[in-house]
Amino acid sequence: MDYYSWHLYLMCAMYIFAGVMHFVKPKAYVRIMPRIFKNKKRWVLISGATEILLGLTLLYEPFKDYAIFGIIAMLIVFLWVHFYMLSSKKAGLGIPKWILILRIPLQGLLIWWAFYYLQF
Repeated sequence: MDYYSWHLYLMCAMYIFAGVMHFVKPKAYVRIMPRIFKNKKRWVLISGATEILLGLTLLYEPFKDYAIFGIIAMLIVFLWVHFYMLSSKKAGLGIPKWILILRIPLQGLLIWWAFYYLQF
C-alpha cells in the first residue's frame, strides 16, 4: 500500500484514543477486568499503553504488519473481558445485555478490519 487511506488513520486514532482512556478513566476499566487478574490497575495501564503503541505503530510502514498482528491478538484477548462483562450486572457496568452481546461480533468485525491491512 503506497498510501494510507482515511480508514487506516481512523483505526490508528481509535486505538490511540482507547488507550488514552485507560489512563483517563482507569477505574472503569478496572471494574471490567476478570477476577483472576491481580493488581488490575497495572493491567489496565499496560493494556492502555499497548493500545497506544499499536495505534502509533500502524503509521510506521516497516512495522505496520506487526502492529496489525498485535491488534488482532489484543482483540482476541479482549474477548475474555467482553464475556466477563456478561457474567453479572456489576461486571457489565449496568450496560444493557443486548449491547454487551452485540460487542462480541463487533470484535470479529474489528479483527477483520485489522486483517484487511495485512500485506501478503
